[in-house]
Formats: sequence, structure tokens, C-alpha cells
Amino acid sequence: MLAVIKTGGKQYLVSPGDKIKVAKLGKKDGAEVTFSEVLLLQKGNSLEIGTPKVQGAKVVAKVLRQGRAKKVIVFKYKPKTRYKKKKGHRQPYTEVEILEIRK
Repeated sequence: MLAVIKTGGKQYLVSPGDKIKVAKLGKKDGAEVTFSEVLLLQKGNSLEIGTPKVQGAKVVAKVLRQGRAKKVIVFKYKPKTRYKKKKGHRQPYTEVEILEIRK
């Protein structure tokens, strides 16, 4: 069983047992999260494509942990003007484990 879910402005292809990192959710570790924006659902040989969402489909996941991604360096430079700026950014994320896909 496969599903494509949308969360945090991105789309993820998931199946039960998968562990994925999504944009930070305001949930505690061990809490259950339900993703109701299911764009595609595959069950056996049948494929159901939503317009834009599959009606009645939900994906249930468990929050494993909160974290921050590796640092990305943002460096701005302009030649001949002695202008340079260096800045770092670490994007927060939530790691979830997909428990089941409901229809």
C-alpha cells in the first residue's frame, strides 16, 4: 500500500513502516499525527488519484523526534566594494514513522 501525502508545502511517497523527515510539526515525541491531504492512493493493483485529494483517505503517523538539519551556509559577496556576509541556517524538522494508511 502506497500513498502520496502533502505536508509543509512538500509531497512525500510513503508506505507503512517508513520513517520520513517533514517540516516541523507542533507535536510532542510519541504523539500521533494524521495527514488528511492524501493526493494518491495505491491499494494492490488499484490506483486512486485525487482531484485534488482522495476522499476519506488518511495517513496515521507517530512522532519519533524533533531535530535540526545540517547547517547551510549563506554567503553574499560583491566584488570591488568590500562587501561580504556569512550566515548559517539550520532548518527544524520532525521525524515521523508511518503507522497505517486508512481509506
